[in-house]
Amino acid sequence: MKKITEQKAMRGAFILSVAAIIAKVLSAVYRIPLQNLVGNTGFYVYQQIYPIYGIGMTFALNGYPNFISKIIAEEPDEKRKLVLGQYSIMILTVLSATVFLILVGGAQPIAQAMGDRQLAPMLRVVATMFLLMPFLATGRGYYQGIYNVIPTAKSQVVEQVVRVSIIILVAIITVQQDWSVYKMGAYAMASSTVAAVAASWFFIPVIRKIMHEGTAHFQWSVFKDLGKRFVVEGGLICLLSAMIILLQLVDSFTVKNNLVAAGMLPDAAKALKGVYDRAQPLVQVGTVIATAFATTLLPSLTEALQKRDSEAFYRSATSLIRVAVAISSAASVGMIALMPFINRLLFGSFAGSGALAIYNLSVILAALIFVNNSVLQSMGRLKMTFWAIAAGLCVKVICNGWAVRHWSIIGASWITVLSLVIIAGAMSWALPVRLLKRVYLENHFLLKLLIGNAVMFGVVQLITGFLRVLVSSDSRGAALLITAVAALIGALTWLSFVLINRVFTLREWLTIPFGKKIIRTIQRMVK
Repeated sequence: MKKITEQKAMRGAFILSVAAIIAKVLSAVYRIPLQNLVGNTGFYVYQQIYPIYGIGMTFALNGYPNFISKIIAEEPDEKRKLVLGQYSIMILTVLSATVFLILVGGAQPIAQAMGDRQLAPMLRVVATMFLLMPFLATGRGYYQGIYNVIPTAKSQVVEQVVRVSIIILVAIITVQQDWSVYKMGAYAMASSTVAAVAASWFFIPVIRKIMHEGTAHFQWSVFKDLGKRFVVEGGLICLLSAMIILLQLVDSFTVKNNLVAAGMLPDAAKALKGVYDRAQPLVQVGTVIATAFATTLLPSLTEALQKRDSEAFYRSATSLIRVAVAISSAASVGMIALMPFINRLLFGSFAGSGALAIYNLSVILAALIFVNNSVLQSMGRLKMTFWAIAAGLCVKVICNGWAVRHWSIIGASWITVLSLVIIAGAMSWALPVRLLKRVYLENHFLLKLLIGNAVMFGVVQLITGFLRVLVSSDSRGAALLITAVAALIGALTWLSFVLINRVFTLREWLTIPFGKKIIRTIQRMVK
């Protein structure tokens, strides 16, 4: 197997990060005009079904590609890699067809369980996207398994550009033609299938290669054994990759229903659920970097274990966790400090800012879960991951309705955070003690990070308070000015603190793409 250095693995993660950031920025940006054009109720309609789309695309983008990249990276024979790719397509075809039939056949009862029968047509529309999952997942997984992340990055950006363009067009037509919010939702969801077709274009060459050169005599035993691994190991990776979206799916079934049960009128409950859903794109942007690092570094962690190079494994794992936790915690704290202004800027009001701020604690927890899982997965410790996620989901399912009835959408936000705390805590407990000490205690990393985040939070609060008095306006323009200035000063404050107090080692800085340039830039600014 080709030797992958830390720097190359991190650069691969950086490429995926850039592509993912572009895609997630698009995913967040399109929701601004969508929400403004169709209102909170229209946004509610779209977001009720979005988790199902999100689960499908997570399976095709992160979940199964990660598993496939793992089995491809472990296989030294090139011919055998292609054979594994062909079996992967067959297995995923069976799985995706099953999901398609469940969604199409069960659309009415699923919509009824969500408390809104008019959502059924949208469920049938989004189901077609799952039929493209075998080709997207196998193509991405094969390329990532041979450490070529470019096709994945390109397909990710194109998928979002196509989907966002269609959704914005649908929103504009909805306003012009006075469509119902449910008709808008159905056409908007159709964008997922069109976008998946566009993304599949990048994998036509490798799929052709797999189907022609990977042809081998079909063996039921191989199909069955690999199928079990797809369900157990691959399913677990998918479960983790879709974890946040699964929590959102629970919200789709419980938030609106329990707001009504608490005495709120149905139309008001739909609008408030639309306000609550504003948190979802913000959390997506905050966790994207950690997800990209976990995606690309997994093969190198596995390779280090296979070669029994303990030091290389611990060094890579330490860098992975530290960088992901530091960046995600800074993003989480920064968004919490700026939440009222971000809310006003993006969505036109301050409504629900408290609930959104609480929800954004999910960013650091989700990042920690993703990177912990990368390490546990490479070590083959899958059982604890499964039980941790199962426990967290159970807490969300059991407690969410009760919390919503008592504390409205703030209760739903706190239950999401509690669920993630349980998952992150259990997975951290399963990591080697030596690794935990090396990550958090060596060089006082955790203490320095906590202080750095606190300093940044304080600076941002001072800046926003001063600017709000100076500007003396609640307009979107004022929110833009306050957010931009405070975010820039906050980021520079955090980076300066991290560099001056040596939160990262020199090795960790150098493994980060452009880390050397960041060091030089901050040093010049400090001087």
